[in-house]
Order: sequence, then C-alpha cells, then structure tokens
Amino acid sequence: MFCQLLYGLFDLMFPIALNLKPGSEISSFLWIQQCYELLSLINTAFAKLVVDIDYPVNRWEVTSLHQYLNYSFHLLELLKSVSSSLSHLTHARLSFALALTLFQNSPSLAIKHLKAIQPQGSSKDYRGQQDREDGDNEILREVKELNNAAASLASAIVSGKSSHAAKDLETRLGVFGKQQEALEKQVHYLFSKVFAARKKLLLSVRQCRKEP
Repeated sequence: MFCQLLYGLFDLMFPIALNLKPGSEISSFLWIQQCYELLSLINTAFAKLVVDIDYPVNRWEVTSLHQYLNYSFHLLELLKSVSSSLSHLTHARLSFALALTLFQNSPSLAIKHLKAIQPQGSSKDYRGQQDREDGDNEILREVKELNNAAASLASAIVSGKSSHAAKDLETRLGVFGKQQEALEKQVHYLFSKVFAARKKLLLSVRQCRKEP
C-alpha cells in the first residue's frame, strides 16, 4: 500500500517535470530545483513513514517490493540523464569562457566558440518512453538567455563593438555557473540517497531469503 502511494506520486510528478505542453513557459533552474526538492521530500517522508509504522522490509508484499524497485530504478536513470546533461552544459560554458579570452586578439576563433548550446539528445517520458516533439521548450530559460548573450557577442565582434556584449556574457556565465553547481549538488545528493536506500533494500531481501 505504501509503495503504491509512493509510486503514485512518481506518476503524478514526472509528467509535469518531463512533459511541458507546447506553448508553456520554458523551464528554469529554479523550477527544476523545486522538482528535486519535492522528490527529496517524498523519499525522506516515505523512509520515515516506514520506520514510524514499524513496516520492515521482511513484511513487504512482493508487489510492493517490485513497485519500489521499479520506482527507484526509473528515478536513478533520470538522475543519471540529468547528470549527463549538466556535464554537457559545463562543456558549453567552458567554450563560452574560452571565447571571452580570445575575442580581442583572435576574434574569428572566438566566434567559433560562441555556438549556441543545443539540448543533449531528446527528453523522454521514462514511464511511456515517448519523445517530446517541441524541442524549443526543452531549453532552460537560463540557457536560452546565455545563447542570446553569446549570439550578441558574436555579432558585436563582427561589428567591432564587443566590450559591452563581452561583459554581459561574462556576468551571465558567472551566475549560470553558480546555479548549475547548486543543481549538481542537489542531483548528486538525491542520487546517493536513492541508491543507498535501494542497495539497503536489496541486501535486506537477500538476508531474509537466507534465513530459515
């Protein structure tokens, strides 16, 4: 019963997190952080509930075990995908940062490093495995703003008036880096908690099977 509740929350939340409707507001770092805060809260509350009501693993029904393991598997897969996307963003940030060091002495080379950040692959619904068709809404608001700043700098380099555009991109990169770092810590923390809980559950199940 309790795993069904947790799994129901999973089903309720991830269509919101992964399937924005065409024309809806572009998601942001803050929006994503709030999603992970909710996930962390759900996992913590569930673990506390199991302890408070004295519902150890050896009393769980087979269906409940399968539901929890399936839930945690999909969540870990999602977190790994997010970590991969964050690494992709780090590479793009470094490319923009390199452009800032090159635009005065090597403007043509700097422009090559100001290519817009593209979504890494396609976002998928991990329950239905359906590709989203609206690619523009896959881009974070902050990424879109960063792309606009990079495009402005590239245009300014061509026109020979790049100092203001360079300062704008530098400022946005600094803010973006801090936001990304905060999200990375949140994702890594949640991954470690879910992975540890899943591992503990599997060890408990194996131990129960060994007992006469």
